[in-house]
Amino acid sequence: MAESNPVKLRRQLVENYDSLIRHLSRRLGSSEFAYEALHEAFVRLERVPDSTEVQQPADYIFRAAVNIANNRRKAGRYRVSASEIDAELTVPDEAPSPAQIAEAKSDFEAFERALMALPERCRLVVRMISLDGKSAQEAANDLGISVRTLSNDYRRALEHCAKSIGRPLVSRLGRPRTRC
Repeated sequence: MAESNPVKLRRQLVENYDSLIRHLSRRLGSSEFAYEALHEAFVRLERVPDSTEVQQPADYIFRAAVNIANNRRKAGRYRVSASEIDAELTVPDEAPSPAQIAEAKSDFEAFERALMALPERCRLVVRMISLDGKSAQEAANDLGISVRTLSNDYRRALEHCAKSIGRPLVSRLGRPRTRC
């Protein structure tokens, strides 16, 4: 009566254990990795069906352990450590705090009040340049005034608004400059 594959492979593993560990350690570069791979191969050998023809049991075991080790290395490249996961999950909350929201709302309301205190043409100049993104020439043409008059109105309007809300004035006439 012929031995079943699991019995034949187990017997071969026991008989050649030291030799298999030596060969695997050389092949894999680590005796610890060789022990792990051979242990997992032993567990898997129990599932080899008798319909599978195993002519060289020692070679079969060795190849199974090498394949297991290679699969573990591949899987290890795709796994991330717990610290890497924590680092990815620790995303700083860039949303403004309730205090920042309240301050911004207060500043905006103060700006609106300051803007409403300006003459209508000054309000239009600020809207056209700052909100609509028009150039000084386009805004001046739309309002039927010179670019110099528009520039003076814009500067005065921004100075008034900055002073009203207690902020320093940072102004540029026209569209934002492109950087090279």
